[in-house]
Amino acid sequence: MIEKIHWLGHDTFKIEGEVVIYTDPYQIKQRDTAGIILITHDHFDHCSPEDVQKLITKDTAVVAPADCAAKLGGKVKIVKAGDSFSLGGVKIEVVPAYNVNKTFHPKKNGWVGYIITSLGTRIYLAGDTDRIPEMKNLGKIDIALLPVSGTYVMTAREAAEAALQDIKPSIAVPMHYGSVVGSAKDAEEFQRLLEGKIQVVIKRKN
Repeated sequence: MIEKIHWLGHDTFKIEGEVVIYTDPYQIKQRDTAGIILITHDHFDHCSPEDVQKLITKDTAVVAPADCAAKLGGKVKIVKAGDSFSLGGVKIEVVPAYNVNKTFHPKKNGWVGYIITSLGTRIYLAGDTDRIPEMKNLGKIDIALLPVSGTYVMTAREAAEAALQDIKPSIAVPMHYGSVVGSAKDAEEFQRLLEGKIQVVIKRKN
């Protein structure tokens, strides 16, 4: 399944499963057709109406927290942490995402990450988050997509500790670098810290 996950930069992934899933589309360079679009929170680099419009059709399911819905317009499935449902044969579980030692993503805002089960693989999209206690209760995670840039989210070291001690995925993929904040060095540091412990796949930007 890892080869069906394409990183388009920042927190944007295209996942080719039962349907095409896009996460937090931002700076989309070419039009495409998404079956599902998952939005984690309403910051401009995650909830971008103009980028969503490049992917949406009348059949696209757009999933987002409540404060994103007004910004996006149209039909949006509003979600909160704890929700679980299926769309197009894909199971989606909504989980918390928030900061614990900074104020950019307060817990009270109700912003989220997602666990996506596609083609039998459980993929954890962490969203913009620090290492939080809820990570210990995610269940079996096959692939974890984790922010590593620091500043607004976990540092590479914090993300490595979360992966090793809490999430324990089979494969970890770094994200949230090389665009708004962070660089490839953060992804490389994350990989180095987990070498011989958890397989880290650094995706090349598509």
